[in-house]
This record gives sequence, structure tokens and C-alpha cells, in this order.
Amino acid sequence: MTEQTTSPTPSTTAPPTATAPAAVRVTPTADGRALDATHGTVPAEPFPGGRGPSPLTPSDETTWSTVTHLSWLAGTFVGFPLLGPLVLFLVLRERGPFVRHHTAEALNLHLSLLVYGVAVAVLGGLLTALTFGIAAPVWALAGVVLVLGGAVLSVLAGIAASRGQWYRYPLTIRFVR
Repeated sequence: MTEQTTSPTPSTTAPPTATAPAAVRVTPTADGRALDATHGTVPAEPFPGGRGPSPLTPSDETTWSTVTHLSWLAGTFVGFPLLGPLVLFLVLRERGPFVRHHTAEALNLHLSLLVYGVAVAVLGGLLTALTFGIAAPVWALAGVVLVLGGAVLSVLAGIAASRGQWYRYPLTIRFVR
């Protein structure tokens, strides 16, 4: 006896339900999503109500939160470290509360570092000019501390996100909530 499988066809009147092979047990949750024992929570439909992105699974939220904190490295290669956190915030902000928190935190850190960097550059330039170059090493050191501090904080936040922990950067201006 052969077993026939049919693929579900999209319906415009009723939302599609998550289906799985016969060997995988799928149980519905109270909010209409399916709980797959192998892959976690599976959204019942890609865009609930026909609009907006579907929520991420908890493991995907953790993964993307970790990636967001370390995304400044990719932006550094194109000369704009703020690019990674900004793009990921715009793409992922509506996909779950955990990933929204971490993408907003990473974006706030890098916006704050931009503001602090401009302030160090302006003040350093003025004081270096006023002291005829004597203050230059102090302000150069302040810039290095700013960059290394941001890198260390990003790694610590990435580790916290990978553990599923909520993390807030210290001394960060909250531009995005």
C-alpha cells in the first residue's frame, strides 16, 4: 500500500494551518500557532491578519539578537558600523519583544557612540589647537577607549542575548525605544 501526501493549498478565506509529516507531532497552541516538537513554535500563517511579519520562534529571536549585537563588525568593513544594527532594527523590530529589545539596544549603543565620538573629536580638536598639540595624545587615547569600550560592550551584550537574557548597555542615550 502506498501513502499519498498532498500539499496544502493557500486559501484566501481561511488561514492555513501548519502541517507536518506524519512522524512529527504537531499540537495547536491557544493563539492558533502550531507547536512542533522538533522545531518549536511554528506560525500558523506567515502574515497574521494578512499584514505584517510573522513572529520569530524563541530560538530565532535569540539568534538574531546575538547577531544584531555583533553586526557592527560587518558595518565596519564598509566604513559605517552603525549600518548593521540599523538595518537589523528596521527588519526585525516587529518580529518579537526580545529581538526588538536587543535590536533597539544595539542601535542605541551605536548612535550613542557616534554622538560621543563626534564630541571627542570636536573637543579634542579644540583643546589640541588651544594647547598647541600637547593635548593630542589624551584625546587620541579617549577615542581608542571609546572604540574598545563599544566593542567590549557589544560582545558582552551578544553573550547575554545568546543566553536568552535581557541586556541594557550602560551610559547609552535611548534614541529608540
